Amino acid sequence: MSKAARDRSPFHQVYRVLNTEYGPQHWWPGDTPFEIMIGAILTQNTAWVNVERAIGNLKRAGPLSPQAIVNIPQADLAELLRPSGYFNVKAQRLLNFCGWMLEQGGKRVLRRWTTETLRDRLLAIKGIGPETADDILLYAFDRPVFVIDAYTRRVFSRLGLVDAKARYDQLSQTFARALGDDARIFNQYHALIVRHAKQVCRTKPRCSTCVLNPVCPLSGS
Repeated sequence: MSKAARDRSPFHQVYRVLNTEYGPQHWWPGDTPFEIMIGAILTQNTAWVNVERAIGNLKRAGPLSPQAIVNIPQADLAELLRPSGYFNVKAQRLLNFCGWMLEQGGKRVLRRWTTETLRDRLLAIKGIGPETADDILLYAFDRPVFVIDAYTRRVFSRLGLVDAKARYDQLSQTFARALGDDARIFNQYHALIVRHAKQVCRTKPRCSTCVLNPVCPLSGS
């Protein structure tokens, strides 16, 4: 798809409207790429405020690094992660990830891998699914992959642009084809979708205040 065609696509139209409405989002929250990776793992099935509490516990316990985390006894790590929910499971997942990262040689080695290779290796780690892997790729490694979450499915199925039940990779590729190959746009767009879904396009949508009304079939129902 040419740049001119992409600029005319409804996906770009929605991006421009949301970007004008909300402005820069500066995602993902985190002081370092590794902190972003931790957040991507801990945010599964919980609100971000709970992840912040868990990361705060980790920081107070010592340096935030893969080696420091694998040195923490699993029971102690689980207690530090308690605010994030499912803390025993997440402790094991975090240990799996940190151990794997150390075995590969750390971020300096990982960033030399192709996006496809890095994604495949991340998905092979127990507890890392497509959304978590893509969060890590996009926000910690600046790779142009579009993250698909429940908010994206909700907003864009209501707009009539995607099937909410479509496979993850199918939806991600749909956005990538429509938007081009730009990690900065993917980063900002995903953040805008999350904000809009939390504030306006909620489970019970607030259509009367929605800036997407002109292009949303739901607004007239």
